[in-house]
This record gives sequence, structure tokens and C-alpha cells, in this order.
Amino acid sequence: MKKANNGEVIASLILKNPGLIPDVVEGISSLSATVRYKCLKIIRIVSEAKPGSVYPYYEYFEGLLNSENNIVKWNAIDIIANLVSVDSQDKFSHTFSKYYGLLNEGSLITSGHVVENSGKIAIANPNLRERISAEVLRVNAISLPTSECRSILAGKAITTLGKYPDLITDKSAVITFVQSYTNSTRNATKKKAQAFLEKLNRLK
Repeated sequence: MKKANNGEVIASLILKNPGLIPDVVEGISSLSATVRYKCLKIIRIVSEAKPGSVYPYYEYFEGLLNSENNIVKWNAIDIIANLVSVDSQDKFSHTFSKYYGLLNEGSLITSGHVVENSGKIAIANPNLRERISAEVLRVNAISLPTSECRSILAGKAITTLGKYPDLITDKSAVITFVQSYTNSTRNATKKKAQAFLEKLNRLK
């Protein structure tokens, strides 16, 4: 692991040899930050391409959501989201509060990871879809460092909601949220809001 300098290459090898996954997971506990982060990257890539091979370690990555190391936490957020597509035991229902509780930390990056991954989770778990949408809409209520951070996170929220607009039951709350950003001072967010509403109108 230490000699490797390309996480994608190693991940492709792991995908062909899933029996090596336990060794990579063990590497996440390494005292070496280089090894630790490389192993996290490899598992993140593998969990997206072949989530079933990482699902047996669900509880381990759920535990990493509590990590005081932000890089570890951010990777765990991504990995857990990838595993929901194969969550045959509905483990995420029990992780829900912890996962979305991360929005309360007041960190733009942490909240961004949660919001950006919510689209794939909502699509993979229909039973939690409305609760997920409600959490995504909380970007207007959570504590963030600046108003610009809120605009950035709102843009991510709109992108996420745009991944499943036809599956949202309570469209009125979503429309109200998105409309509030059609005149955002952040041009990227304003464009996303306008594009979302246009997309929603086409679905009618």
C-alpha cells in the first residue's frame, strides 16, 4: 500500500480480487496517514463500483461517521451512501439520525457530503425518501459560517433534489425552497434553481 501512488489502479485490482478488501479495510486503522487515506479512497471507489463487496463492513463505516478526523468522516459519508443500494437489511434506517445529524455540525464540507449523497440514497430507499427530502431542505435552517456557504449548500441541495423530482411527494415545499434561490446572489445557485423549476414544469 505504501508504495502505491494511484488509488484508482489499486481499486481496479481490488475489484478483480475482492478477497483483498479485508486488508484494505484494516489499512484504514494504520498509524500512517498516507496509508489510511489511500485505503479510504480505495474503499470509496470500490463501494461505488461494487457495493456488495463492501456491505459486510457497513457497521465499521457507520462507526467512522463519529470520527474526529474530517477526512475519515467525509469518506465514511460517501461510502455509507454507496452501500444503501445493496442494503438488504435496511441498516440505513438505523443510521439515518446519525447520518443527517451531521448537518448540525455547522461545517459546509461535511454538510455538502451529506447533501450531495442524499440523491442516491433517496432513489435507493423509497421508504425514507420523504424524510431525506425534508433533511435536504434543512439547509436553510442549519448553522453555517456565512451566507455564501448557505448559498453554496443550497445549490448542492437543488442538484440533489433534481435527481428525483418526479419521485417527490411534497413538491410544494421543494418548489418554495427552490424558488427562494431563483434570485440568489450566487450565480451558480440561481441557475440551478431556474433549471430545476423548468425541469419540474416539463414533468407536469
